[in-house]
Amino acid sequence: MRVKDKRVAVLVANMYQEIEFWYPYLRLKEEGAKVVAVGPEAREYMSRLGYPAPAELAAAQVRAVDFDAVVIPGGYAPDYMRRSAALVAFVREMTESGKPVAAICHGGWMLCSARVVQGRKVTSVSAIRDDLENAGATWVDEEVVRDGNLITSRVPSDLPAFLRAILAALLD
Repeated sequence: MRVKDKRVAVLVANMYQEIEFWYPYLRLKEEGAKVVAVGPEAREYMSRLGYPAPAELAAAQVRAVDFDAVVIPGGYAPDYMRRSAALVAFVREMTESGKPVAAICHGGWMLCSARVVQGRKVTSVSAIRDDLENAGATWVDEEVVRDGNLITSRVPSDLPAFLRAILAALLD
């Protein structure tokens, strides 16, 4: 499954969950995608365990027209990401344009803030189930859920299924 020439944004901010950022970032590169880390600002961010990840672009520099998909890792980073109006707008624009928008774990917080889950079926880490349901989503406990262009997963052990769904969506 090759996704050569597909451009994917992987969001990053402080307190990101290491494997939920690096696994999609590297796996998509391995398949030939042009992967770009995007943060609130173009700078280095630290994971919850202190591992650095450089954001190559700032949220203000990105537009949906320039990307084929976006991946929103979890950890507590989405709580910082959603404070960036530009990042929230980017996720909303990607969703409204019908492009794959993939969120894992606490990444669903960005979907809530972007107001894109009303009437959609999603999953996430159970800790944010109420947030997603209060935003109008139907929450289910499954390793990966694809509802149109929204792809969601729960926890790091779901990453293989999450990436299979993202890769399939990029090839649709």
